[in-house]
Amino acid sequence: MKVAVIGCGTIANAAHIPAYLNNPEAEIKYFCDIIPERAEKAVKDYGCGTAVVDYHEVLNDPEITAVSVCTPNNVHAQIAIDALRAGKNVLCEKPAARVYSEALEMQKAQHESGKVLNIGVVNRFNDSVNRIRQYIREGKLGEIHHVYVSFRAHRSIPGLGGAFTTKAIAGGGALIDWGVHYLDIVMYCCGDPTVKTVTGETFCKLGKDMENYVYTDMWAGPPKYDGVYDVDDSVTALIRTEGPVITVNGAWAQNIGEAEQYIDFMGDKGGIRLHYGKDFDVYTTENGALVKYTPQFQMRDHFQNEIDAFLRCIKTGEKLPSHIDTVIVTAEMMQAIYDSAEQHREITL
Repeated sequence: MKVAVIGCGTIANAAHIPAYLNNPEAEIKYFCDIIPERAEKAVKDYGCGTAVVDYHEVLNDPEITAVSVCTPNNVHAQIAIDALRAGKNVLCEKPAARVYSEALEMQKAQHESGKVLNIGVVNRFNDSVNRIRQYIREGKLGEIHHVYVSFRAHRSIPGLGGAFTTKAIAGGGALIDWGVHYLDIVMYCCGDPTVKTVTGETFCKLGKDMENYVYTDMWAGPPKYDGVYDVDDSVTALIRTEGPVITVNGAWAQNIGEAEQYIDFMGDKGGIRLHYGKDFDVYTTENGALVKYTPQFQMRDHFQNEIDAFLRCIKTGEKLPSHIDTVIVTAEMMQAIYDSAEQHREITL
C-alpha cells in the first residue's frame, strides 16, 4: 500500500514514519513539507520516497492509497478534505481541526467520499487505556460518577511565539494540544456518553510577557519573541454527560513545580488512576479490606498500533474507534469550553 506523509515535523518523525516503515504492507512514496529541507531530510534519513512541497502532487498520484496529515492545525481540515475528495484514505493528527465547524466539514467530506478519515487520538490504541475501558465495561468499578482529568506542567509552553501559541494556526493552547487526548480517553473509556452541558474558563497568563517568561522546558523550538502568544496556557472546566461528570484541570504552564498528568475514574465499587502514557492503579475493597494493585503487562507502542489499524481498516472496511464520526464529540466539547470561557456562561449541547 503506497502512502504519503504530509508534514515532516516532530510527530511525523517520532511516530508516523517509523510506524509505516515497521509495517510490511506499507511503502512510503512521498514525504511532503512546505519547507523543502524537511522533506529532503526525510528521504535521506529513511532511504525511501520522494520529497515534494505541494501536497496536491501527492493527491494527483493514483498510486497513493493513504496519507498521514501531520501539519499544523490550521491546514488539517483543508488537506484532509482535499485528500478525501481525491479518493485517498486519511489519518489526520489530533486535533481534527482548530474549531468544531472545520471538523464538521471534514466529517461531511468523509461521508460524501466514503473513504476512511481517522483522527490521531492515539490513546484509543493504548494498552493501558483499553484495559481500563474493559474494567469499566465489565462493571468492576461499578457506576462511574466522576472523572477527574489533570494535565498540568510547570512552565513548559511549547515554542513560545511560534505555531503552538498562535491561535490563528493552532486554534488554542493547552486545551486543544494536550486536553484533546485526555478528554478523548475519558469519552472512550466511558462509552462515549452524550454530553449535556459544558462550563469552563481559559487563561492566557504566564506566557504573555514573552521576554520575561522563565521556563523549565521549551519543546517545539526556542522562543520567537517577535511572534504571537494569544492562546490558553491553562484551563479548567466542568462537563456534565449522561454518564459521569468530568472535571478538567489543565496547564502547559503553572506556578506549581509538579507535573500532574493523570486521569482518575471514580466508581461506587472502585477507582482507577491512569498515569498518562504509562500504567494504572486500581483501588477497591476485598474481604473488608482496602486494596490497591497495579496490573503488570507489556505495553506495545500505541502509534504502531494506530498505524497498523489504519492500514488494516482500509482493507477490511472496519470502522475504528478513531473514526471521525466517533471522535468529533471531542472537538465539540473543546469548542464548548472555549465558547463558555469567552461568554462566561454554561453551554448546553
